Amino acid sequence: MLPDISRPSTQFLNMQPWFRQLPEETQARVADRVFTQAASKGEVLLRAGEEVKGWYAVLSGLVKLQSSSSQGRVSAFLGVPDGEWFGEGSTLKTEPRRYDVIALRDTVLLCLPRAQFDELLADCLPFNHFLVAHLNRRLGQAMTIIEAGRLRAPEQRVALYLSRVFWQGRRKLVLSQEELGHLAGLSRQTVNRALKSMEQQGLVSLEFGRVTMLDERALAAYATQPEI
Repeated sequence: MLPDISRPSTQFLNMQPWFRQLPEETQARVADRVFTQAASKGEVLLRAGEEVKGWYAVLSGLVKLQSSSSQGRVSAFLGVPDGEWFGEGSTLKTEPRRYDVIALRDTVLLCLPRAQFDELLADCLPFNHFLVAHLNRRLGQAMTIIEAGRLRAPEQRVALYLSRVFWQGRRKLVLSQEELGHLAGLSRQTVNRALKSMEQQGLVSLEFGRVTMLDERALAAYATQPEI
């Protein structure tokens, strides 16, 4: 029996290149067993220390992955927009989740349960190809975040968090200054100052709650130049 294509979760799965290559029986089983989880802006969707139930994707909304130190310091190290998967490292391990997942706006998550994740990992070559490419991209993001925190000025960090490194395939970002500040670990005032400077240089244009990248190459160069 084919999965119900009217469900948002099935529509999302049908956009995944690995899903379309599964046998119909496997497609139906995966589509039947995925489940969704919703939260309002500011709520915790997944908590550090909890058992990892599966691999997650953002159906709608925006989340940040956030860790806390024993001294109470909070660090947001990644933002995940709609259409993207996250938490593959946690799913591949058997340890509890090591970070909180916070909704930056009203959000719905899709979960591919661990049993189906493990089944696809064992039997589906297209799934493995997709997962390896995804892990490689996450590694690149992690290295960028480490470098930005150690070597880049605040204005460059804002530029990096607007770049293709984090927003693959998007030119216009519906992203508030508050959300961008959460992701870059900067105050709203610093983000505002950086965006105004980039707008004056013709790198971005700003509308209410929206940032448009006008010159992606120049934006990338600005984010990585030795000094600004």
